[in-house]
Amino acid sequence: MGRERGEDVSEKEAILRKAEELAEFNPMLGLRGIRLGIMMPDVTLMQVRAIISAACDATKDGYEVHPEVMIPLTAHVNELKLLQKILEDEARKVMAEKGVTVDYKFGTMIEIPRAALTAGEIAELAQFFSFGTNDLTQMTYGISRDDAERHFLLQYVEKGILPKNPFQTIDRDGVGKLMKMAVEEGRKTRPDLEVGICGEHGGDPDSIDFCHRINLNYVSCSPFRVPVARLAAAHAVLREQGWERLGELGVRDPNRKLN
Repeated sequence: MGRERGEDVSEKEAILRKAEELAEFNPMLGLRGIRLGIMMPDVTLMQVRAIISAACDATKDGYEVHPEVMIPLTAHVNELKLLQKILEDEARKVMAEKGVTVDYKFGTMIEIPRAALTAGEIAELAQFFSFGTNDLTQMTYGISRDDAERHFLLQYVEKGILPKNPFQTIDRDGVGKLMKMAVEEGRKTRPDLEVGICGEHGGDPDSIDFCHRINLNYVSCSPFRVPVARLAAAHAVLREQGWERLGELGVRDPNRKLN
């Protein structure tokens, strides 16, 4: 009994030491996303094994599946060169074990300004992009959403310093420029690059209109925002085609475009 209790204490002490070792002063900018995958690859390997295994099992059951694995928080193409190879090797290993081949893709989240600025390089490896607009906005503005909204951001909007809350509506002049650049540069490298966004911006009508203007393939949002997002997407297409307002669909000037 004493030995078992001693082993239990030792295990807990080891866990505590590890927790203290991993503690960070600023976790938002610390060991997470692709960095965590590089430093502790077993975590990401486990996830990819689970995804590809499930896809193989579904294929055996007669379903057609096309898993898309998104690697978060990439800042430099060399991160992808290292981690994506490890993950692709694991995917091939699982398929060999299962005796099944599935069509899969590896892509990345564009959440860091550097990734947007070097999107052409990143697209050499990433088969699709998804903008993490919440983190991209935080890092472009240099502010934490939770802290900013609690202390000053809403007052900034009230005082007219900012026209809108950039965490509710995409900041077209700053964050939007990075997004547009990333789409253009990424598709120069990979013309069929699929690009979308995920996060609450995906349910904001003005943000959806902007995403349509820069030729994104999709937006993703919370389930309760889906009806609004679909309607906003339809409005964006109608505006592009020259329709004035939804209530004026009977009158159209094909030569006039809305701003």
